Amino acid sequence: MPDTPSAVGDLERTLTALRRAEQRDFDGVMSIFGPASVWDLTRWGLGHHAGRPAIRRFLQDWVGGMDEYNVEIEEVTDFGGGIVFITAVQRAKPTGSRARLLLRYAIVFTWVNGLVANITDYKDIEEGRAAAASAAGHTVGASDLTGRRG
Repeated sequence: MPDTPSAVGDLERTLTALRRAEQRDFDGVMSIFGPASVWDLTRWGLGHHAGRPAIRRFLQDWVGGMDEYNVEIEEVTDFGGGIVFITAVQRAKPTGSRARLLLRYAIVFTWVNGLVANITDYKDIEEGRAAAASAAGHTVGASDLTGRRG
């Protein structure tokens, strides 16, 4: 359980935004972003999206391009200081295709004054966990790498 009211807010806002994306509520998702927000998907080859218009375009193209779209949250860690770490599994079916998409990944949210400053998606879960811990000023220990919190 997070220690501070602002951390609780960051965690709740993160989970709400993920649910809204799954529901294709793009206006609701966009409410977490400020004019200078950045969503970094370069590790997936999906670009670096800076500013609300670019983020919205990406989100609508990605989620809107799916007949089916579901995100299952596996782990949520609030590192404090505005850093929220998520591991998730995304299951989707691209529009007009019989193919299925299955992605397991990490997401690091950096919150500043109630808005997302940065989101970075990682293919490598442990790289994402280490980046989140580093951003929050923590050292990653063995329990962090197994997903257990002690």
